[in-house]
Amino acid sequence: MIEDIKTDAEKLMRNAIGALEQAFRKIRTGRASGAILDSIVVDYYGTETPLKQVANVSVEDARTLSIIPWEPSMVPVVEKAIMKSDLGLNPSTAGNNIRVTMPMLTEETRKEFVKQARNEAENCRISVRNARRDANNDIKDLLKEKEITEDEARQAEDQIQKLTDRFIAEVDEHLESKEADLLKV
Repeated sequence: MIEDIKTDAEKLMRNAIGALEQAFRKIRTGRASGAILDSIVVDYYGTETPLKQVANVSVEDARTLSIIPWEPSMVPVVEKAIMKSDLGLNPSTAGNNIRVTMPMLTEETRKEFVKQARNEAENCRISVRNARRDANNDIKDLLKEKEITEDEARQAEDQIQKLTDRFIAEVDEHLESKEADLLKV
């Protein structure tokens, strides 16, 4: 029972880290990366479809992405979806090729992105702590029902805390890496 609780808590914490990594991909740096477009969906014949399923996205150079839709009729749809996204990107079209140039980051936008990254990291820490709280509540419930002893409960809570500390440290590492990436000129 205790092992199931620990496994569930670890799974929730790992999912929180995955969500943080996904959120960090959306926070752009000065370099071009196809991952920044992962959140964009386009209307593909009435179905909301991820951009990567209707077009080839590649990095042309350090600051330019090249997007080539598989169907020429999708060019204006893809271009519109990129403009409507909250990424602040302006695509330019030349025939079937859509180019997205990443704007240079000013000191002000870098600081704004760092603030956004810190906010995402804090949300992840909160998710990790919520998983710890839920696991500890489950352990306390087992203790109330006399399915485990107080020593087992205390030991399990210590293990959950160690797990929490490990994942919080991982969040901090991700944040430190992203901040360094954002502040690098």
